[in-house]
Amino acid sequence: MTADKLNLFTQISQKGGLKLDVYDLAFNVFQEFKTQVKIMVDSYAQAVDEEKISDRIDFSYQDKGDFEFELKFGGDVLLFLMHTNIFEIPRNHEVLKTPYIKKDLERSYCGMIQVFNFLADSFKYSRDNDAGYMIGRLMVNKEKHYFIEGKKEIGMIYHNFEQSVLNKEAIIEIIKSAIEYTVNFDLLMPPYDAVSMVSVGAIKSARQGSLIRTGKRLGFKFQSDIKEVKGFHN
Repeated sequence: MTADKLNLFTQISQKGGLKLDVYDLAFNVFQEFKTQVKIMVDSYAQAVDEEKISDRIDFSYQDKGDFEFELKFGGDVLLFLMHTNIFEIPRNHEVLKTPYIKKDLERSYCGMIQVFNFLADSFKYSRDNDAGYMIGRLMVNKEKHYFIEGKKEIGMIYHNFEQSVLNKEAIIEIIKSAIEYTVNFDLLMPPYDAVSMVSVGAIKSARQGSLIRTGKRLGFKFQSDIKEVKGFHN
């Protein structure tokens, strides 16, 4: 075997092995997210049983497979998704400028877990055109270090890639922050001009779904809601 060929095979083995290691770690992290959400759902049910809170509001977990689950509460659904691929942090990303990454570029390969917020009625009534919002995404590397990019409560807390190591307590805080953000992210009435003209076809379609495309901020651009927090500091 030539040296060039051996070098190529070595690169394939090393890069592939790195990505498999990160994938396995991210998968285990995602299973811990599932576990902690289920524990939270059980705690909610206990509070209902003890009559500490009303039983009128649903707070439930639904497993959608290895890479997806839902947490439903009130009129909202939080959808947690693990991407099956491993990503390298882009060269223009601020994280790549940190000493932590510069010491070992393999630390820039991360698994991704995304959190989306949808209206529960969008699924209940099959309103396929309704909009959801990614409120945060977590990136975790081979050393279980992580950072989060997201909206308000989610991204503001988890900002130091070099020092932030993902554990059970951090996962619980991320889940709580996602719920808190969603609770405070209300559905606003759409601007009048956006819905004032309606076609006959739209009226007919409304019999199977909704007359208007529904989303919490459709037609609006509020700085307080769209502000993204980059989940890291140098």
